[in-house]
Amino acid sequence: MFEEGQLYAPVTADEAGKVTVHLAPDHPGANDQGYRRRREEIAGPALVWQPGDPVPRVEYTDGENEIWRIVCRELAPKHERLAIRGYLDGKEALNLPTDHVPQLDEVSAGLGPLSGFRLHPAAGLVPLDVFYGSLADGVFHSTQYLRHASQPLYTPEPDIIHEVVGHCNLLANPAIAEVKRRAGEAARRSETPEGLQYVADVFWFTIEFGVMYEHGELRAYGAGLLSSYGEIEEFRDADIRPVDFHQMATLAYDISHYQPILFACDGMGELTDRVAGFFAEFDDDTPARLAHDAA
Repeated sequence: MFEEGQLYAPVTADEAGKVTVHLAPDHPGANDQGYRRRREEIAGPALVWQPGDPVPRVEYTDGENEIWRIVCRELAPKHERLAIRGYLDGKEALNLPTDHVPQLDEVSAGLGPLSGFRLHPAAGLVPLDVFYGSLADGVFHSTQYLRHASQPLYTPEPDIIHEVVGHCNLLANPAIAEVKRRAGEAARRSETPEGLQYVADVFWFTIEFGVMYEHGELRAYGAGLLSSYGEIEEFRDADIRPVDFHQMATLAYDISHYQPILFACDGMGELTDRVAGFFAEFDDDTPARLAHDAA
């Protein structure tokens, strides 16, 4: 089962205020003390940030800006060839810089007139109820760090490239942003951990790793695919299934590898009507009802 905590490195602070980012042993930057210090330097202000405070700004290094440039350059032709029209329209409207990492408040300023969304800084792991529930308020929690320079086209955890290039270009499309708001409302209505996890799992197979048929061609709209240099080229080889919310929420899989099973919407209408409708009508009784229907 998908759990958000498996993706983000936990961040802690001791009584003296020392911030520690706990990277997994197999993380590309695990043994790079300079990278660890940089992650902790970026995480510190986000960890103590409160809504209403100015969003912390990060003075990105030349190396970090170069990672951003490489990824933007390499993903651009893949997006044109493999992304849905709605993502490309959002990307054009948001018009993110491709030569340097944007600040979160700059991205928020671009998103506001388009969909009303804004970004809040995340040091690392954000609790499921907070992350998803905030979407109902037009808030998306975004990390600010970048992946390790040794592997600019790979990251084992969501970094600012995943958050901004993947999610924010989607949020620049008002119709897709509304689906995310509905997901947030569903999370807010959930009164049980099981219900919240059900919402998160359906979100994973739609907003994170969803694909869609457009004019008979399979294209990607999931942020996880659209921000992944490798997986975006491979998704058409997956086991492509029609949208099935019960399957999405009960399918066991390994999140550390390319997804072997993906669910395809039949056009934008199925995403904005059927998927949004699922989130709009979801309550804690929904999982049992869908399980009964499946049986």
